[in-house]
Amino acid sequence: MFRLPRPTSGGRRPAVSGRSGRPATLCLLIALASPGVAEEGVTILGLFRDRVVLQVDGRQRVLTAGQTSPEGITLISSTSSEAVLEFDGQRATYTLGTHIGTRYQAPPPGVTVTVAPDDTGMYRVGGSINGFQTEFIVDTGATLVSLNRNEARRMGIDYRMRGREAISSTAAGPDRIYIVKLERVRVGEIELLDVDAAVHDGDHPPIILLGNSFLARIDLQRQGPLLQLKGK
Repeated sequence: MFRLPRPTSGGRRPAVSGRSGRPATLCLLIALASPGVAEEGVTILGLFRDRVVLQVDGRQRVLTAGQTSPEGITLISSTSSEAVLEFDGQRATYTLGTHIGTRYQAPPPGVTVTVAPDDTGMYRVGGSINGFQTEFIVDTGATLVSLNRNEARRMGIDYRMRGREAISSTAAGPDRIYIVKLERVRVGEIELLDVDAAVHDGDHPPIILLGNSFLARIDLQRQGPLLQLKGK
């Protein structure tokens, strides 16, 4: 069986597209060519306007807008860059290649981490990735948790071998990234499993960005100048 992550806040997020410019078609061809490969959970294989290709517990499903799979997943809407899916009353937005694993866990309800802004207005918070201590900047404008190649190497993340190469649109222009799955991301007492992340093949960003692949699965609230991260 599988579970979908908690719903997102509803805001639009930057899209991550395949390097060729036709990622959905490429992923779909790979999926059709490899019917014997099965992995528990849900993986977004192909994205089109009002149509999505999923792999659900090893079975391939093609859904059109408004259609529900035998497993109870409903496609609300989709474009070539993202899809809105609903399962068990939970609605969230996903990008191409996202894997919703069976190890998804919500943080304990009521756990709260309070973050104060620094002198520049940034919200910095300590935490860890896969057990390695690090510092994050809370960034609601980042689609995924984002780190540079040096941090990835320090944490033993073999992003070139295990990641999926893609191109991210940034203010500075196109940027090559690798989409990976982080086993554990921890901020204070809040820990999530199987968190999607983007490893930038360069020195940017200098500090790891705590993006929406983590933030969408918790509650984010402001109390005056303070930012509160709460387990749902």
